[in-house]
Amino acid sequence: MPAKPKRAAGKAKKGAAKKAKRPAKKVKRAVSKPKGVQRVPEHMHTITPHLVIKGAGEAIEFYKKAFGAIEHYRMPMPDGAIMHAEIQIGGSVFFMNDEMMGFKSPQTLGDSPVTVHLQVEDVDALWNQAVAAGCTVTMPLADAFWGDRYGMLVDPFGHKWSMASHIEDVPPEEMGQRAAAAMAQMGGGEGQPPM
Repeated sequence: MPAKPKRAAGKAKKGAAKKAKRPAKKVKRAVSKPKGVQRVPEHMHTITPHLVIKGAGEAIEFYKKAFGAIEHYRMPMPDGAIMHAEIQIGGSVFFMNDEMMGFKSPQTLGDSPVTVHLQVEDVDALWNQAVAAGCTVTMPLADAFWGDRYGMLVDPFGHKWSMASHIEDVPPEEMGQRAAAAMAQMGGGEGQPPM
């Protein structure tokens, strides 16, 4: 008698294994696209930064002054907080909103692990404009070993920005040597490497 339950268990395992081997049925999504609607608007790119800011309205005005930003639109809440805004610097759009619904700014968190990078024609001019507007320098603007004139800043709202203009095409065979020399110059890697 004890053998029957073992066989039944064995059959159950085989049945489960067969079901597991069957390919999953593809679920078709019905996605309708209204005529004339672009899935990706012309001014958008695949990756769009979305910044959470304590004082988004002030930040929009600051980014206009510091980086020459253009405001596309904003959606204010009844209390004046910004639920969503679309801003553009150069050819790139980014979103922002005030702290809400559990989203926290770098000021509330105490820091940000993210750096927004600006690749521009005249980094010196934009750098001077950003510093004059109130950005704090965290890495001075300098000619970097990889061929960019590069520096890093933090804005008054806690967001980190890097800026660069490409000034030289460095051959791959030289890059390692230049990197080693730059690290040695910083004291054996103890300083902060320009990234």
